[in-house]
Amino acid sequence: ISACGREPVSSKTQGFCLPSSPADGGASVACSALSHDSVIATSGSLNLSTTITRKSLTQTLIETEERKSTTAGKFGRYGGKFVPETLMLCLSQLEAEFKVVLHDDKFQAELATALKDYVGRETPLYLAQRITNYYKNSKGEGPEIYLKREDLNHGGAHKMNNAIAQAMLAKRIGRKSIVAATGAGQHGVATAAACAKLALECTIFMGRMDMERQSSNVTLMNLLGAEVRSVDGSFKDATSEAIRHWVNNLDSSYHLAGAPVGPHPCPTMVREFQSVIGKETRKQAMEKWGGKPDVLVACVGSGSNALGLFHEFVRDEDVRLIGVEAAGVGLESGKHSATLATGEVGVYHGAMSYLLQDEEGQIIGPHSIAVGLEYPGVSPELSFLKDVGRAEFYSVTDQEAIDAYRRVSRLEGIIPAMEASHALAFLEKLCPTLPDGTRVVVSCSGRGDKDAAMVLEHI
Repeated sequence: ISACGREPVSSKTQGFCLPSSPADGGASVACSALSHDSVIATSGSLNLSTTITRKSLTQTLIETEERKSTTAGKFGRYGGKFVPETLMLCLSQLEAEFKVVLHDDKFQAELATALKDYVGRETPLYLAQRITNYYKNSKGEGPEIYLKREDLNHGGAHKMNNAIAQAMLAKRIGRKSIVAATGAGQHGVATAAACAKLALECTIFMGRMDMERQSSNVTLMNLLGAEVRSVDGSFKDATSEAIRHWVNNLDSSYHLAGAPVGPHPCPTMVREFQSVIGKETRKQAMEKWGGKPDVLVACVGSGSNALGLFHEFVRDEDVRLIGVEAAGVGLESGKHSATLATGEVGVYHGAMSYLLQDEEGQIIGPHSIAVGLEYPGVSPELSFLKDVGRAEFYSVTDQEAIDAYRRVSRLEGIIPAMEASHALAFLEKLCPTLPDGTRVVVSCSGRGDKDAAMVLEHI
């Protein structure tokens, strides 16, 4: 597997490619499968119109959902299992067990209890009145801004929804050791907590620079009993090391993916276990105003919190789905993590999606002040939603996110994670375009105490 990253790969080659280890000289390769010319849609400009008919869009989405169970997790052309034969049996067994637990009353009841009594669900759908007032125009008109408070989950982020569910699944199939990778540390903390609760061994891989930037979360993981292993590089490199560790211990370990990337069924599992966010949002919206939200906004790194909010509403075509990527110091600078805005299609970490890569298929290192958004790929499902025009994707810079972090902290007394601050920052561009009374739900995907020292340094 590690050898896959040593040589440039033809744009027609498909395979399971991991970034090479430091011993390989540090080269990273994305196995490109389609040229940039094949990309159907683009992102980045605030265009309120659409050229896709509602009827054809609905038909496309429904047909894709119906094919999912028989096409190895394909979302249009995205997703799949680009892995060695040695992993196919393990993934097939995991897929089979996943399908069983989705309809297992006992497992679902235990999960519901854990989400309620351990994670702390349901999380509030909070009317941010001062933010709402802030975005009113001179006539006193403007949208109503609601925050889906995933920052109030045990562990401080949406990551716990998926971590506890997968940890329960791992224990069900007899695995005693959990391995995971984390960037900002929120998935690491959630996984470590879930493992402590269920008496499972836990090993977390984390990039050395990320460990320095998110040292408080490293401390929490250690306190929860996890072994945190440092990796040269960032989240993408930590993910590669976690997969290698898992591959070498397939009989005893379980790779607990926190992002909706990688080979099937991993993206679908993460999406499914995070979909509780959107399901609660629909229920709470009906209770509060008797209808659906008009607009949903979420930050996008790899896509777990965005899909968690969006999935419930994908077929509701009167609900706009807006994902916000990290533009870093600017899209033209090359120092960003805006995969859907600037990426090309390829295969990386076992699945096809949009990727940040150069003309030779080499992975371009992502950048964002929000560590949790630093990944060179994105969910296959979000890649598909972009292509068919069902979801819109834009980007905001590091500075815009910092400004939103401070604004929300001082207006609402809520300190959002730097990742969530990207979604909140986009309100600056979005709100002036919306009719009076538009109901906007923003995913506050995590709390921002982990980012406070860094933000103070920048201001």
